[in-house]
Amino acid sequence: MKTFTSTLPDDLFNRLGEIAKEYGVAKNKIIEKALAIYLDQLKRAEYAKSYKKAGEDQDIMKVAEEGMSYYLKDLEDTDL
Repeated sequence: MKTFTSTLPDDLFNRLGEIAKEYGVAKNKIIEKALAIYLDQLKRAEYAKSYKKAGEDQDIMKVAEEGMSYYLKDLEDTDL
């Protein structure tokens, strides 16, 4: 595990301390979890952005529509 030193605004640091005390959790664990959640949200936002961009590309949409039509035909041909 790596050590990281940073500074926080006083009000944020105080809020962090209050929450850590209230829940009996170390401040570094709260920061660790918050950072993991934030980085995951950034990654999801990039995925959403790429899907939006793909949705605006006519060639990609044609390929997707063709794939869906094949998928629908396969479902219709399958005995359920």
